[in-house]
Amino acid sequence: MVTTLLTAFALMLVLEGLLPFIAPRAWRDTFRRITELADGQIRFIGLSSIIAGLVLLLVLT
Repeated sequence: MVTTLLTAFALMLVLEGLLPFIAPRAWRDTFRRITELADGQIRFIGLSSIIAGLVLLLVLT
């Protein structure tokens, strides 16, 4: 189980690093826009990501 968790974490790091590596200007502009969102909007994005991840996990298992 630990190996699977570390593999998932490593894959997440690879995917998170792709956009800043490939298109740093677009990543910076997107990040700047995100910092201008209200707390409630950021929480909604986070909650949506959590729900999407859980649904994907349920579908795959």
